[in-house]
Amino acid sequence: MITIGLDMMGGDYAPLEAVKGVAAFFAENEDDIQVLLIGDREKIQAHLQEQPVPTGKYTIVHASQVIEMHEHPTKALKEKQQSSIAIGFHLLATGKADAFISAGNTGAMMVGALFSIKAIEGILRPTIGAYMPRENGKLGLLVDVGLNSDCKPENLNQFAVLGSLFAEHILKTENPKVGLVNLGEEEGKGNLLAQATYPLLKENKQINFTGNIEGRDILLDKADVMVCDGFTGNVVLKLAESIHDIVQRRNIKDEHFERFNFESYGGVPVLGVAKPVIIGHGISGATAFKNMINIAARMIATDLSGKIKESFASAAG
Repeated sequence: MITIGLDMMGGDYAPLEAVKGVAAFFAENEDDIQVLLIGDREKIQAHLQEQPVPTGKYTIVHASQVIEMHEHPTKALKEKQQSSIAIGFHLLATGKADAFISAGNTGAMMVGALFSIKAIEGILRPTIGAYMPRENGKLGLLVDVGLNSDCKPENLNQFAVLGSLFAEHILKTENPKVGLVNLGEEEGKGNLLAQATYPLLKENKQINFTGNIEGRDILLDKADVMVCDGFTGNVVLKLAESIHDIVQRRNIKDEHFERFNFESYGGVPVLGVAKPVIIGHGISGATAFKNMINIAARMIATDLSGKIKESFASAAG
């Protein structure tokens, strides 16, 4: 049986949308999955009375505290041991949960992932990626999108491996093409980071490196995994999110632009830590929560963390 911990108090519409997301997940899924609903017991139970979540599929784990969005991550985790995020990481670290999901304080989620679960041996820095909907209907993955704003070439080389494993096993992309986000296609282009990263990617036998890609290629089928530092990636991600907002405001109905809605994919995984951790957007609704549970279940079922460990162990050997 798979056990997934879900922070019911994280996000602007908690816990109602989280409860709705759990109900939607079980309406579509009959696998042997148990969800730990972590948060204020009374509030969760009140919403469960209105939502058709099957009994026996969930357990409420009471958390008397909440880490608010504005709080300092490290300080809040240390001082709020009874918060839904702190309890979620405790359950994950002690093996009572196989994955942990939250749409709460992103900084607290990152601190928890790095210090409670820790990075897989050999990984210099974990990363977070974001889904990029391409015009052909497929999904690309952009890494990093904000966790590591300053990077070394070795970091980007590892992000390429992590992104490739995620694309292969979770997005089901066969032999994913890896591109280095740059300001020109030719080898030798770009700033010092890009110039030093290119030969590392070119020599890396664990990935299918196809060369540099430019900004105009990110939404095309040029590469399945697009590698960059977190500063660049976050700018691209926020621009992509604004495209969806503008399209919605202008009441433009277009199948491609609808796929820019982050709700369709749920949250983003922290790649490189020992167990699955999924971070959701603060304004996540029911669909996003449902899809975050789906991603967590796929990561566990495919043993993505185990495959990452094997990959980095073989590279070190």
